[in-house]
Parts: sequence; C-alpha cells; structure tokens
Amino acid sequence: MLRWRIAILVSAAIAISYLDRQTLPVAVKAISKDIPLTNVQFSNLQSAFLLAYAFMYAGGGKLSDTLGTRRGFMVIMIFWSLACASHGLALTFAMLAVSRFLLGMGEGGGFPTATRAVAEWFSVNERATAMGIINGGTAVGAVVAPPLIAVILLYLNWRWIFFITGALGLLWTAWWRKSYYPPSEHPALGAQDLDKLPPIVALSAATRKIAWLDLLRFKETWGIVTAKFLSDAAWYFYLFWLPKYLYDARNFDIKAVGAVAWIPNAAAGIGCLLGGWFSSHLVRRNLTVNAARKVALGLSAAVMPLILLVTRAPIAWAIAIFSLAYFGQQSWSTMVMVLPTDLFPSSVVGAVAGMIGFGGAIGGILFGELAGYLLDHGFGYETVFTLAATFHVIAFLVILTTVPKVAPLNMAQTLAAETSS
Repeated sequence: MLRWRIAILVSAAIAISYLDRQTLPVAVKAISKDIPLTNVQFSNLQSAFLLAYAFMYAGGGKLSDTLGTRRGFMVIMIFWSLACASHGLALTFAMLAVSRFLLGMGEGGGFPTATRAVAEWFSVNERATAMGIINGGTAVGAVVAPPLIAVILLYLNWRWIFFITGALGLLWTAWWRKSYYPPSEHPALGAQDLDKLPPIVALSAATRKIAWLDLLRFKETWGIVTAKFLSDAAWYFYLFWLPKYLYDARNFDIKAVGAVAWIPNAAAGIGCLLGGWFSSHLVRRNLTVNAARKVALGLSAAVMPLILLVTRAPIAWAIAIFSLAYFGQQSWSTMVMVLPTDLFPSSVVGAVAGMIGFGGAIGGILFGELAGYLLDHGFGYETVFTLAATFHVIAFLVILTTVPKVAPLNMAQTLAAETSS
C-alpha cells in the first residue's frame, strides 16, 4: 500500500500545478477589469508560461536525475508556489507575463520528476495504473479551479486567488519532505519489501554516461516527442481557452463558468484513471506491453476528432463533447508519459520525459499563438477547433511509425554500434 500512497502524494502535486495554471484563464474576466487583455495578449501570457515550461521540462528532468526525486521535487514546488503567488502583485500586462514565465519555470519540472517516481516505485505491469493516478491530479486541480475561483471572487479581490493557491503548494512541500524517500532509503521498508519493488537495473558504463544528444539518436525519442508536440498543441488550447470560449462565444459570466467548466476536467480525470487501468489490465491478461500501450493510445486518439462538432452544438452537448475530448486526451497523455519508463533505463527516464514535455509545450505555444491570431482576425473558433481535431490522430500514426515495439531498448549496444561505424 505504501507505493500507492506515494502515487496519491505525487498526484496531489500535479493537482496543485493544474490549479495554479488554471487560475489566470478562469479569472481572466475579473483580471481584465484592472489589466485589459486582447486575445493576442492572452495568448502571449500562455506562451510565456509554456516557453519557460518547455525549457524547464527538459531541464527539470535532468535536475531530478541529478538531485534525486525527493530533493528535486522540493526545490521545484517551492519555486512554482512563490511564482504563482507573485501574480497577485501584478499591476501591468508585463508583470503578469513575468509571473507567468516564472510559474512555467517551476511547473516544468513536475511531470519529469513524477515520471521518475513511477520508475522508482512501480513495476512494468503497474506503471500505467500509477501514472493514471498521478495524471488524474491534472483533472482534480482543473476541476477545483472554476468553483474555487468563483467563490474567492465573491468575497475577495482576484489577487487573493494567487496568494491562496501559492500557499497550498508550500503546504504540500512540507508533506512531501516528511513522506517521500526513494525505496532504498525509505525508513518503513525492510529487505523483504525491497524485493517486491522494481529491480535497480545494472547499467553498463556506456549507458550510465548517456547524454541528451545520445538520446536523440533513437527514433523512439523523436517519435514520442513529435507525438506530444501534436497532441499537446490541442490540449493546451482546450485547457487555457475553454473558460474564454465560454465567456466570448457562449456569453457566460464567472458564476456560469464556475458551475460548468469543471465538468470536462472531471471527465479528464476519469480518462487518466481508465486509460492507465485499461493498459495495465491488458498486460495482466497476457497481452504484450507493446500491444497494450498501442491499443490504449489508438482508442484515445479515435475520439478526439469529435471536437469538430462543438461550435455547432447546443451548450449542453458542447460541454459533453468537451468532456469526451478531455477524457480522450488525458487517457492518451497517461500512455505517452508511461512510454519512457517502458523504453529507457531509469537513469535517463527523467531526461527523456523532459524532452517529451518540451515538445508538448512548444506545440502549445505555436498553436496558442495561431489561435489568438486567428480569433483576433475574424476566423472564429470553428476554424481553430477544426485544426485541433486532427492532431491526436496524426500523433498516433507517428508513434506507430517510430516506435515499432514498446520494449526496453538496448541503448549501450546501439550507441556502441553507431560509434564504431
């Protein structure tokens, strides 16, 4: 049970990260009364977050590999919590952009460190379920954000939203410091307990010295990074723009957004859990890891084109379609983040996960900027949703092409062969 409590602990951190990043999109209407924002400026704020997030996602993976999971997550959480609180001090668009950039720097290290924790504590037939629980934190944070922000705005200034959510991250840090240790150092584990955990893989000297550039020699790295680039382009648009779409296209106010915007995020949480459980279930039923991961990925991608219908549907059906898209996306995301643990040795899982997250964030930046431009130049939401509807299907085809088999890579042999040639 200890390792599942650890999964819940890490999931709570991811929940806080999604609560923090949703504060600005949900509160944007209240913020705009003090700091007016166009669609392009709103895109720029999200791009500031994602630009820092992209580079720190890559750097954060390396940081967690260097400092270790326990110390790495402490540093990361403290930094992003203070960055979140700093939004409440902003007086201008430029100050908001700086705070958003700093928040992205902090949060970028979250998922690579979470992936490393999964590699430390869970065997291959449990990793997808564990990652589903952890990834479910994204939905918890995003579900809590709309109603929590609506309640805060009823009684306090919008600035208090950022002070309160920043404080939650600092409280989690104390919980993490008290509770998390790597398996070999955990005070509650004996020798018999350690035998039940994933073995520490004995790596050759060549494998231990693998650098980032070496990882880019593998087509599997490029394939997963490209797939994440495409799928997260759509995801970050849905995540950051759903409240604004409801304000702009459906004439919602903050109370109405608070009442319904949590529903797709709840569906996302179910997608995290079911996607991870389904893949693990297939492995337990003696399907190969390769087949189990790809079946789950394919089914997740298959529902995403339905977002094409959202602008033409009545609002109740539109929320249902958003919910299905959020469900499919987070089932997909769970599988994509499990793939590094299936393919690469634990010593480089953080670095690989960082590259994957970097690709996803860059996709979010480019498509977010395109969305802001299109919306400010008369194209409307229908055009943007049409583009987003294609991304997951293309991403799945990329994975099928570049990851012919989901199984541990013989990295030392491959690198030695390339060096000798």
